[in-house]
Amino acid sequence: MTVIAKTDARDAAWQAVLGRVHALMRGTRMPAGAVVVLVPYAQLMGEAQRRWARAYPDGFAPRFETTRNWAARVAPFVPEGDDLARDTARDTLTARSLLDRAGLAEHRDVLAAPLLEAACQLAPAVAAVPPEARDAWAAEARALLAPAGEGAALRYEAAVARIALEWALATRHATDVLFGPQVRRATPALVVLDGFQPDPLAHALCRLWGEDGACAVPLPAAGIAVTGVAGLADDGPSSAGRGAAVTGDIAFHAAADAEDEAQRAAACVLRHVAEGRTPVALAAIDRALTRRVSALLSGRGVAVHDENGWTLSTTRAGAHVMAALRACRAHASGDAVLDWLKHVPAAEAEALRQAERWLRRNGSSEWTVALRGAGLAGIDAAGTAAPDAEGAPAAPDGRADSADGWRVLVRQAEAWRGTLQSPRDLPAWLAALRSLLQATGQWERLEGDAAGLRVLAELRLDLAQEGEWRRLDASGRPMTLAEFAHWVDEVLEAGRFRPEFDGDGAPDAVVVPLPQMLARPFAALVAAGCDEKRLQAAPEPPGAWTQAQRDGLGLPTRAVLEAAQRAAWDHALTVPHVDVLWRAGDEGGEPLLASPLVLALQATGAGRHAADPREPREVPLAAVPRPLPRGDALPLVRLSSSAYSDLRHCPYRFFALRLLGLQESDELGAEVDKRDFGNWLHAVLQRFHETLRDAPVEDEAARRSLLDAAAEATTRAQRLSPAEFLPFSSGWPALREGYLRWLADHEAQGARFREAERRCVQPLGALELIGTLDRVDAVRSPVPGEPASVMVIDYKTENESATRRRLAAGTEDTQLAFYAALLGDDTLRALYVNVGERGETRSFEQEDVVALRDQLVEGILHDFARIAEGAPMPALGEGAVCDYCAARGLCRKDFWSE
Repeated sequence: MTVIAKTDARDAAWQAVLGRVHALMRGTRMPAGAVVVLVPYAQLMGEAQRRWARAYPDGFAPRFETTRNWAARVAPFVPEGDDLARDTARDTLTARSLLDRAGLAEHRDVLAAPLLEAACQLAPAVAAVPPEARDAWAAEARALLAPAGEGAALRYEAAVARIALEWALATRHATDVLFGPQVRRATPALVVLDGFQPDPLAHALCRLWGEDGACAVPLPAAGIAVTGVAGLADDGPSSAGRGAAVTGDIAFHAAADAEDEAQRAAACVLRHVAEGRTPVALAAIDRALTRRVSALLSGRGVAVHDENGWTLSTTRAGAHVMAALRACRAHASGDAVLDWLKHVPAAEAEALRQAERWLRRNGSSEWTVALRGAGLAGIDAAGTAAPDAEGAPAAPDGRADSADGWRVLVRQAEAWRGTLQSPRDLPAWLAALRSLLQATGQWERLEGDAAGLRVLAELRLDLAQEGEWRRLDASGRPMTLAEFAHWVDEVLEAGRFRPEFDGDGAPDAVVVPLPQMLARPFAALVAAGCDEKRLQAAPEPPGAWTQAQRDGLGLPTRAVLEAAQRAAWDHALTVPHVDVLWRAGDEGGEPLLASPLVLALQATGAGRHAADPREPREVPLAAVPRPLPRGDALPLVRLSSSAYSDLRHCPYRFFALRLLGLQESDELGAEVDKRDFGNWLHAVLQRFHETLRDAPVEDEAARRSLLDAAAEATTRAQRLSPAEFLPFSSGWPALREGYLRWLADHEAQGARFREAERRCVQPLGALELIGTLDRVDAVRSPVPGEPASVMVIDYKTENESATRRRLAAGTEDTQLAFYAALLGDDTLRALYVNVGERGETRSFEQEDVVALRDQLVEGILHDFARIAEGAPMPALGEGAVCDYCAARGLCRKDFWSE
């Protein structure tokens, strides 16, 4: 009965309004087509027409319009010159042109967006003033603005405000046609249905029509006060209390985080749909949250219609266009180029996989640096790809058919990128972008997608629209790729994509802003995002206007916005069933309270705290046993120190990473880390010692210069960014001095450098032991006449305590013993050299390394004999090695049944 009563109340409100309009038509004998009823938003036109058809099925209906729709019917608006078109693609260029003419060209990239925002805020206020009265209004408006003279405080803000005002005043507004006498003669009666925030233009038209020809009617309360046309006059109650006198069944849901909130909201919608309460209004308070809820509902087969839509920049089509522009920048990252190529239909899949492997092995974050490192040439003057250093030819059709197919793709990508490098005017940029999208096959995909068609239309990429830009003053100015990409980004950020509902019948749920629920028949409301951050009781007014300027210019004030927000909230609560959801914290850990509107509602005692609407589902435990694979069918021929270390730590890790050959993919463009520093230091010391061996010097200053030169040469060779390498290069002087002191002591003990990065292979049964030794020295024997012994050195940049633990582990640490096995010398010595970044370099010798080597060799033979016999290779799941193991997701350690 409650639902029926609330539905009857809304029907009675509509009946009251439509009845008075009908009475006006009968009393004045006006034809229906002579009456225009202005509604507050476009979605209400269809609702009003349907209700009129049900109430008065015979005869004609009045015209239900919005001001913009009405003006478009009277005379379509075609912007010209500097007109504010309310089209970001055009208006952004006009804003930059106005700043240039105002002497602010050097600041136009910073001031263009605030200027356009201010002009769009002023435009409705200016459009609400009759054209013949604008000169007087403009004089008063100019007096409200601060001077923008040189040296004045906030002079740029003042200049933006003044230019925006003059722009809005000089513009021909699309709705100016409604002030014309011909429209007044053709429409003798005008009825304005007010929303939560009255439309200044609609009320200005009411005043122009006069009390005998126009009136304003508030929606949607059952008791409606009407002022104006005599046929509509009524002594009913005031609309001041149009808020919700009666609220629906309100349930409160406090969620833990965004995902919890989205799941609860989707569960609420599913419950309403299952119980026949449709359509369900899904309040568009937080767009990201609403899209997540819509995705969850679509997965459950719920028909959702999104009336609010979303920005074009968040659509797949918009992302593809921006990815192409980012990839074409001169200093684009390898990640950006690879991301673009993965969405290019013309890129052959196998060649793309090869190119990705090349980029990951290369390790360079910048695409052009990676190209130089691979010996690939750039683009010639004609914009075509030149052959690389090895002269590998490209296939005629651009497709890869060999192991070097990635080179063909890379050269093709460079040819595509080369077409978007030089500055040009906007029409030329649009033509170049169109050609790029067509060449890569992306154009066809955009044309086959509704959002893609919208992107093409917003950017005017169609040939038929190219001439529009040549009429603009700003379009002839050369733009760089960065400026053009910024313009495209602004257009896509401002554009909206509202998909058509493609389901059968009416949608089960409608995504709608709270103000647009006005006078519409929703059976339930799910309002997600009702926290203090996203649903404010008093929204901040847009723009940097003062209170006096807002009052004088007719801009909405905080009080007006607060009243509209509270009215929309109160009206939403009249829906028969309401679910209010908010989260207790954001992703960053910031705690959140419910919205002040929700807290005020709870303070009145309304509503109830609801249980979790998600249906619990019992999932039987499916624990998995520890994996016990066998490796006898995957014989290993070459064994390195790190591979054998994997076997010692965890046999399953060895099976997955070494026998199966599974590997993690390295990050593209990753920051320089400790591992990169270690590789750099190894290369520096190799270069330094080889130079010192070939041209010995004893002077400390000369050695310091040699070491610095080696460091600089290695940095260039490894293409390390000085900015990224700064945390390590800042400690280089202390490290250098500490190492030189250690080297002097080391040589004083009779040691001399022989070679660095020595690659060794040593047969061992069916295996080959392989490895690269950081350094090999010759050490003078303490016994005169005996030959020098061999010393194996391994550099470490770890903490000294970690190095000490290695030596204390005995047979558990296999690295130096493995290196000893590679050389096969029974008199060698081995030590770790810990190169400290704080100026302390120390050596730690492994005692009895020959005995440890013999034990290691025996252990290797035993272990691989057992693997060959089919012994299981269990996942041990013990120790810190599991914390960073790449095979942890395969062994399923967290789900073992034991």
